[in-house]
Amino acid sequence: MSDQPTWMREPLHADYGQSLRIDELLYDSKTEHQRLRVFQNGTFGRILTLDDVVQTTEGDNFVYHEMLTHVPILAHGAAKRVLIIGGGDGGMAREVLRHKSVEHVTMVEIDAGVVSFSKDYLPMLSQGAFEDPRLNLVIADGAAFMKETDAKFDVIIVDSTDPIGPGEVLFTDSFYGHAKRAMTDGGILVTQNGVPFMQGDELTNTMRAFQALFSDATCYLATVPTYAGGPMAFGWGTDSDARHVALDELQTRMAVSGLKPDYYTAEVHKAAFALPGYVQKLIP
Repeated sequence: MSDQPTWMREPLHADYGQSLRIDELLYDSKTEHQRLRVFQNGTFGRILTLDDVVQTTEGDNFVYHEMLTHVPILAHGAAKRVLIIGGGDGGMAREVLRHKSVEHVTMVEIDAGVVSFSKDYLPMLSQGAFEDPRLNLVIADGAAFMKETDAKFDVIIVDSTDPIGPGEVLFTDSFYGHAKRAMTDGGILVTQNGVPFMQGDELTNTMRAFQALFSDATCYLATVPTYAGGPMAFGWGTDSDARHVALDELQTRMAVSGLKPDYYTAEVHKAAFALPGYVQKLIP
């Protein structure tokens, strides 16, 4: 028997990849849509992969989930209804539901298998979010839901996989157009747009669509260790001036919310919109 450790190599980029040691394989199953694996790693704890691409980890998920929720919700200042597209592990719902001012959350996940095994194998991500009475879980295709819904939302969070396979449709102009139609006046749309240094086209294409739809279209950044290759970009689209809320107002909203995040602060919120030159060049 070999004493060599088992490693997973992520195949997301042709010229670059990260490897994560598999200390213990906890779950391995191929569903109709994708191959799901959960394994234990010494640094990051439990790691969820879809087709060997890291989706979330026990150790660093807080960065991603806090920045895709607290930034738009606190910038908005009065969000009552939130829509999450994707997010089957429950981490995004967990952070949205920390806002007691949010009255209703609709979460649309294409794959019931992701929700089921996340409850069993990644309960530390959802932390009871699936049992919160404010959450309405819909198992459906996110693009179809967005096209057909008559509901309106103050904040829409697109917690998608990369634009490969089932997630590809969530990066199209028509999807973003349907999302805008489902937004209230002053609503905010935020999206996962990958690591710009490695996936520049992903950000450029989204920003081109956003600029055609919104008066304020840009992105903001956060560093998530297992989303390798540099800081990650989150698309931002709105017709309001919520991006320019004053620092002292954000601090007040934070104090009122009672939030105790591990990454997000009002200062980080403001600084996240300060973009390096190479990222600015990716925005048309």
